[in-house]
Amino acid sequence: MLYQRSSALFEEAYRYIPGGVNSPVRAFKSVGGVPLFMKSAKGAYLTDEDDRTYIDYINSWGPAILGHTHPEVLEAIQKQAEKGFSFGTPTELETEIAKYIVENVPNIDQVRMVSSGTEACMSAIRLARGFTGREKIIKFEGCYHGHSDSFLIQAGSGMATFGSPNSPGVTQGTAKDTLLAEYNNFEQVEDLFKNNPEQIAAIIVEPIAGNMGCILPENNFLQNLRKICDENGAILIFDEVMTGFRLAFGGAQERLNVKADLVTFGKVIGGGLPVGAFAGRNEIMNQLSPRGNVYQAGTLSGNPLAMRAGLKTLQLIKEDPDFYNKLDKTTETLDFEIGKILNEKGIRHRINRKGSMMSIFFDVTSVSNFKEVNNSNIGLFNNLFHQVLEQGIYLPPSGYETWFISSAIGYAEIDKTLEAFRNFEY
Repeated sequence: MLYQRSSALFEEAYRYIPGGVNSPVRAFKSVGGVPLFMKSAKGAYLTDEDDRTYIDYINSWGPAILGHTHPEVLEAIQKQAEKGFSFGTPTELETEIAKYIVENVPNIDQVRMVSSGTEACMSAIRLARGFTGREKIIKFEGCYHGHSDSFLIQAGSGMATFGSPNSPGVTQGTAKDTLLAEYNNFEQVEDLFKNNPEQIAAIIVEPIAGNMGCILPENNFLQNLRKICDENGAILIFDEVMTGFRLAFGGAQERLNVKADLVTFGKVIGGGLPVGAFAGRNEIMNQLSPRGNVYQAGTLSGNPLAMRAGLKTLQLIKEDPDFYNKLDKTTETLDFEIGKILNEKGIRHRINRKGSMMSIFFDVTSVSNFKEVNNSNIGLFNNLFHQVLEQGIYLPPSGYETWFISSAIGYAEIDKTLEAFRNFEY
């Protein structure tokens, strides 16, 4: 049996952890089979409990942009750990990384550190409501902003109706304040504003969607969101938990040249340790407690280990002026060569890519929203996943997720990946 140790560990975990995992996508429910238990990672590779190695195209769902266990980041964490794990007091390090972020990201003046992307998005929504004095928000089908109640909402019948809870435990009262629209469908957004005058506090959106696969904005979608927020006194929130410091050093705002009022961060800014942040202009951020009346707090916010790992990661990226060009080139090569192989096999597909994020969709020619993702052949993706996994290629275990490429991926890893795709039988 290929995954004997992982199978045994999963069986044991199932007794003590709900579903055997601490985050649902790890359970392999989408692709089937036994989730792999990893014991170590270095550079471009993961090693599982059965001592099998894999080229990693998840990279901890995005944070490991430099690859795993980068020696300089590891050294920085070790030195910080010797000074203390957590103090519950302010540290100079928190200011240092906040200043670094503000100086490199467009349109922000202040940053508040938290401990997860969910916490960042939840707090940004509360701040937007407090700043505007309004209660409703608009989110988009297929965009995931963490598991806060306001975000676990699916569309009701009709584009201008209230949302309905997508998870038991989310109340109808919470759901009524979340309005749903289709990603890339600006007409629906216009209708929501028309039907809810002076009630919408904010639009929250992934500028490059990554939680229904990699979906790109089309037809000036983001520019139009910016304009309608300005016209209606609403806050535009970019969820850059994935895209921040990954698409560019200034994130999606820099790469796509659209400015948001509030931006949420995570993943890369923690260098692989738990972290989140939200940021914005002074006039908005000054509403936060203890300066303002919008309350937000966290015992481990600004944790020194995460701050040190994140700062060192950002500094290493900044030191290489060609970092993003090289990362984009690696992803472009994978896109082109995999597409070529699939075309030779006669497999209809679409590869969406932006920067170092990419996804493959089967039996479709274009994918621009969640409905079109659902029209793709997820079963064929699941088949591909297991076949390349057996050959040492670790893709996201769901056709609804995005690949995250790291700078540790080189020619050898690309060649091995392409060979696995050549061996794919469908």
